[in-house]
Amino acid sequence: MQKRPLGRTGLSIAPLVFGGNVFGWTADKKTSFDLLDRFVDAGLNAIDTADVYSRWVPGNTGGESETIIGEWIKSRNARDKVVVITKVGGDMGQGKKDLSPAYIAKAVEASLKRLQVDSIDVYLSHWPDPETPYEETLSAYDTLLKAGKIKSIGGSNLDANQLRAALDVAKTNGLPRYDVLQPEYNLYGRASFDGKLRDLCIAEEIGVISYFALARGFLSGKYRSEADLAQSQRGSGVKDYLNPRGYRILDALDAVAARHGAKQAEVAIAWIIARDGVTAPISSATSLQQLESLIKAAALKLDASDIAELDKASA
Repeated sequence: MQKRPLGRTGLSIAPLVFGGNVFGWTADKKTSFDLLDRFVDAGLNAIDTADVYSRWVPGNTGGESETIIGEWIKSRNARDKVVVITKVGGDMGQGKKDLSPAYIAKAVEASLKRLQVDSIDVYLSHWPDPETPYEETLSAYDTLLKAGKIKSIGGSNLDANQLRAALDVAKTNGLPRYDVLQPEYNLYGRASFDGKLRDLCIAEEIGVISYFALARGFLSGKYRSEADLAQSQRGSGVKDYLNPRGYRILDALDAVAARHGAKQAEVAIAWIIARDGVTAPISSATSLQQLESLIKAAALKLDASDIAELDKASA
């Protein structure tokens, strides 16, 4: 699997990142280990998680995903085989988003312990924290970088103005800058990344790993009407996509998938992989069958006419 440079981090990743939000939620420990084994065997190497995964599950407190990944890394002696990406700043019980230096210093130690690693490859600010100035957050990361506890930093869920401001603060104060961005981006949800934010990431050589690659499952093609929404516990989040534009995108996915003998989801992911400015989309799987489809998506090459058809349908 051909690797791509992740911005200016010095890291290289395969064109698909495993979304670890499912570990400890819809994938138990054994299933998670099987998925990670196959993922690495296929030549893929980047795993995305966060300290808050999966705190939303009844009985969970957060850290479940990091713990499973850490146990897998240790049991497989796999530290040199994977790029570990995790996030800080989500609500772990403190009742707010928190990127203060004191919180980051505490949270990174908890993540390192759960992951059973000496250093985190990519450490992301999960959400903007309006109460903490960028200078304070970046200073905290500077301390961690110098201590070797993290190797690079980035932000998630930032708009173009926020990312520009963070970059300017880093430059003005001689602090490390965000070299990775994790935005929401897919064939349906293009508006928040396409345009100013994408242009900024390209201009500044920022690595982009996007989430919601399949628009909550809508781009898999299995939701065609409101009657289909009961198929999955995520179905209720798909209802807003059932509109003329959504159906137009599905029609284009059907056509391109048929030409390639591929699944709609594979085409949707391949479109993101081919997109200028994106290093790799993040996508998760809860079964080996789903993972095999992701592996195919990472290798699927769309031609110019395929991309033009999908671009037009999703414009």
